[in-house]
Amino acid sequence: MSAECSSYLNADKVLVSGFSCPRAGGDARAVFCCGFQDIKYCCDDPHSFFPYEHSYMWWLSVGALVGLSIAAVVLFAFIITVCVLCYLFISTKPRSKLDTGLSLQMAGKAGC
Repeated sequence: MSAECSSYLNADKVLVSGFSCPRAGGDARAVFCCGFQDIKYCCDDPHSFFPYEHSYMWWLSVGALVGLSIAAVVLFAFIITVCVLCYLFISTKPRSKLDTGLSLQMAGKAGC
């Protein structure tokens, strides 16, 4: 079994001629053409060719990293806010029991 990787323009816009997989002197299991439109190589996974440029994936990774960073900052701010509110709630509670305004008297004794 073998696959043909067609010629392509790499990221530097240089024409790379097509080649067959597996390459001579390469891994005999690498029989599939893998990579992107601007970077192709032989590998052993038939589902590893992506029909767009490698730089497109890089921008997706940067976008995911920025999104995750923003989510982490929001989560951190939420946790800090909850901790501060809990501290304020606990520290502002009265230390003594509340006075109900009723005086307790023992039964059987008359009041003055």
